[in-house]
Amino acid sequence: MVLDDLGDSLKGTLKKIANAVHVDSKLVKEVVKDIQRALLKADVNVKLVLELSKKIEKRALSEKPPAGMSNREHVIRIVYDELVEILGDARELSSKKQIIMMVGLYGQGKTTTCGKLATHFKKKGLRPALIAGDVHRPAAYEQLKQIAEKVKAPFYGDKKEKNAVKVVKEGLDKLKKSNDVIIVDTSGRHKLEDDLIEEMKDIFKTTKPDEKLLVIDAATGQQAGPQAKAFNEAVDITGIVLTKLDGTAKGGGAISAAAEVGAPIVFIGTGEHSGDFEKFDPKGFISRLLGMGDIKTLLEKAEESLKGKDAEKTARRIMSGKFTLHDMYDQMNMLKGMGSLSKVAEMLPGGFPGAAKKKNIDMDETEDKLQRFKIIMDSMTDEEMNDPNIVRSSRIKRIARGAGVDNKDVKELLKYYNMTKRMMKGFSGSRKMQKNLMKQLKFGK
Repeated sequence: MVLDDLGDSLKGTLKKIANAVHVDSKLVKEVVKDIQRALLKADVNVKLVLELSKKIEKRALSEKPPAGMSNREHVIRIVYDELVEILGDARELSSKKQIIMMVGLYGQGKTTTCGKLATHFKKKGLRPALIAGDVHRPAAYEQLKQIAEKVKAPFYGDKKEKNAVKVVKEGLDKLKKSNDVIIVDTSGRHKLEDDLIEEMKDIFKTTKPDEKLLVIDAATGQQAGPQAKAFNEAVDITGIVLTKLDGTAKGGGAISAAAEVGAPIVFIGTGEHSGDFEKFDPKGFISRLLGMGDIKTLLEKAEESLKGKDAEKTARRIMSGKFTLHDMYDQMNMLKGMGSLSKVAEMLPGGFPGAAKKKNIDMDETEDKLQRFKIIMDSMTDEEMNDPNIVRSSRIKRIARGAGVDNKDVKELLKYYNMTKRMMKGFSGSRKMQKNLMKQLKFGK
């Protein structure tokens, strides 16, 4: 994940505070310098770093900890609060009929983000549609058309027309009545140019969008600030989407840009797939960065993954002691719906960026194994899925041939199943855990 190094550095700083015998001005100044170095290395704007470090130092040296909180805990809390502060308040796009204008330079992930945004609104029960307002980049029309087909959203574009305003106006006339959310992709450039700014302003006047979202690649660096400022002056940005947060870039420049224009970050993109898209929560983001986890986002992803499935029925079967390969298959699908294992791990307390690397846990290998298990189960009969105990030597050979794997892979699946079943059996014996699970699965019903 982007910001791996920043997360590791900040976590090291917090550990220094937590392990200190007592907190004094010397420790506070040392911690502030560590934070400055970490943020500057991550490409965070110098001015922002200095303002942040002054606030942390002033509060840490002057404020008394609340009742029941130690000096060490209080300083850690101050660091957390001030990091959250630079990201601004959380803001969620409303689930209503609206027009969204997407802006940004080439290569930032703007067109891909249009598709992710459409998927987000579909999950909310709304009908999104896409308009190809980028008439200059040759592949833009085809790319957005393919994305629209993939996410099953209505699409409008005209690859022969070079007047962006005309294309957008025709698209609105065609799509506005029968759809709830119109997402307009606009042209970018390799750098900010006057004609790009003028075209954006013309589209802005024509569409009168409810939201103007600026898409910024996390790798943009210090130039993200001037870019964001220019886009903001042109169309008055209402939100920012940070993309490619799964890469190796520093990321601080893009975060600085959001703070500079005063527009909230509303989404972050963490991969290429439509599901690699999260609502941005400053508190959860900083918690994850500092190794404190992000349970709220994890639960939201679990809830989203379970929608449309009879999760409560499955839970009751598990608690009754009945756990089949069908149930295990459903579990794997749910986990896959929550994203990659490495991203899920980052949301758990202690699952700070880079943790998997440091603990020598190969998440990709684990995911490959789970996918192989699913392929093996696809080669099994319903009888075998319901009663894996009948799977002996001859059946193992047949299943392995059908799945294109070795016999040992089928045996490994059965071993994994038996281990999981024993764990579920222990779970089913605990009434307290049963009650808590059922409460979570109702999701506030």
